[in-house]
Amino acid sequence: MMSCATKLALDVSGTSVVQVTATDADDPSYGNSARIIYSILQGQPYFSVEPETGIIRTALPNMNRENREQYQVVIQAKDMGGQMGGLSGTTTVNITLTDVNDNPPRFPQSTIHLRIPESSPVGTAIGSVKATDADTGKNAEVEYRIIDGDGTDMFDIVTQKDTQEGIITVRKPLDYETRRLYTLKVEAENIHVDPRFYYLGPFKDTIIVKISVEDVDEPPVFSRSSYLFEVHEDIELGTIIGTVMARDPDSASSPIRFSLDRHTDLDRIFNIHSGNGSIYTSKPLDREISQWHNLSVIAAEINNPKDTTRVPVYVRILDVNDNAPQFAVFYDTFVCENARAGQ
Repeated sequence: MMSCATKLALDVSGTSVVQVTATDADDPSYGNSARIIYSILQGQPYFSVEPETGIIRTALPNMNRENREQYQVVIQAKDMGGQMGGLSGTTTVNITLTDVNDNPPRFPQSTIHLRIPESSPVGTAIGSVKATDADTGKNAEVEYRIIDGDGTDMFDIVTQKDTQEGIITVRKPLDYETRRLYTLKVEAENIHVDPRFYYLGPFKDTIIVKISVEDVDEPPVFSRSSYLFEVHEDIELGTIIGTVMARDPDSASSPIRFSLDRHTDLDRIFNIHSGNGSIYTSKPLDREISQWHNLSVIAAEINNPKDTTRVPVYVRILDVNDNAPQFAVFYDTFVCENARAGQ
């Protein structure tokens, strides 16, 4: 008994697989002693063998690798023209069906739902989609793309070659208060399509991806990036010099509490109303001592005091006429008693 192995691509019935050849040491000129006839002992109904030539052929059309990949065929060679009393030998042929791209990619479901916090930075991976393909190797390779939906400008998809997954990422900053749900239509398409099997297509599939944006407790937002207040130095104590404003950007809209960073006002010249953000004087002002005061105001949510935001407040002290002229030195001089007028 002998054995050999061969690989076969999916094809129509009657495709030649391999030719086996047996030899007989008897004298070919003496009767049928060396006339060999081939027959198949194992491998039917998938394969057949030509009796005279030993060519093994497929016997069934549309053999499918996805159903069965390995076959073992046993061929008998018998002398005496195959007649009774002839001697025989056998060989085993291991046949492997090789893959062709005859299966399109398919998503296991029509819709998936993903969630992402609104604070996720651009480039964050939200999740993945994967289309399965019954083929192997390059025949199973797919490319993912976003083809429709109201989130095409907010999200991207990248094909992960090693896992054949589509990774969905954030393209632009998200805001729960602006929009809470996006819908994408994602397509998976075979990269290497065999024209012989176009009739089995299309070699693509789609899935609907719904993305929910989750709320994150955001810190307060001031109405300006900085504030500039001007005030005359002679104002009365307790006078309001200006007001800062901040709001909670979250949908819950928690009340805001304001405070001064005392490291920016060590002399405690100013104070702030915690409820409305009004800044007022608590000590007299003097432009001649300090013309500018650079304060830092802190805004914090009452429901979440650790969530704070700071804003710079610049206070310019304006001059008033509150200083009499002064001579720089004391003058001590002498004049003669007979000095003339105008001398």
